[in-house]
Amino acid sequence: MTPSVLTLSIAKLGLALVPALAVVWILWRWSLEFKNVIYALSRMLLQLMVIGYFLIYIFEAEVSWIIMVLLTLMLFTAAWISMGSVKDRRKMFYAKALLSILLGGGTTLIFITQVVLDLNPWFYPRYVIPIAGMIFANSMNSVSLAAERFMAEFEQNPDYEKARNSALKASLIPITNSLFAVGLVSLPGMMTGQILSGISPLIAVRYQIMVMCMIFGSAGISSACFLRLIKGTGKEN
Repeated sequence: MTPSVLTLSIAKLGLALVPALAVVWILWRWSLEFKNVIYALSRMLLQLMVIGYFLIYIFEAEVSWIIMVLLTLMLFTAAWISMGSVKDRRKMFYAKALLSILLGGGTTLIFITQVVLDLNPWFYPRYVIPIAGMIFANSMNSVSLAAERFMAEFEQNPDYEKARNSALKASLIPITNSLFAVGLVSLPGMMTGQILSGISPLIAVRYQIMVMCMIFGSAGISSACFLRLIKGTGKEN
């Protein structure tokens, strides 16, 4: 019988890079920018290897202040990355993005971990860190899309409400598509991970429903907050 979790060797992990390297080769052959992709892949490998060892320490320590520092770092980083879509206004919008992700993502994180899951202790790292990562990442992507679409729309037609509405709809396209596809086209990360670890699919489904609701809510609230905070920002800036 196959074990609940298969051991992935370093050699097999290296083979997993083959599809990604194939895309890099296509970009190179088509004379497109490929160096940034190589940098992104390299950074991904380094970050995940480092965070893997770091999480071992965090899970064993279970110290609240370490969790708070990590969550703060995640929040500030997410806000900075989210403004990469409007680099010419990155510094101007950064504080607004930070507050938006804090309002949308932070409140959702507190509600899910303290009300829905009722964690004890409240900072239980094996739940808080992965859930915070999902929430902040989706809030980050949503705010980034909202910022890019808002500026594009506003520069063509300086009507705040039209630009705002168009930006909010655009920011929710990825997560809305995920809502349509989940269970039919894809089994998302958390559900897949739980099934691979041997948990009943029925339990995994409950967690996935919770995840889909929390990331949709945090993404929508964060985008709405950001678009409200940048009201009045236009060509004059």
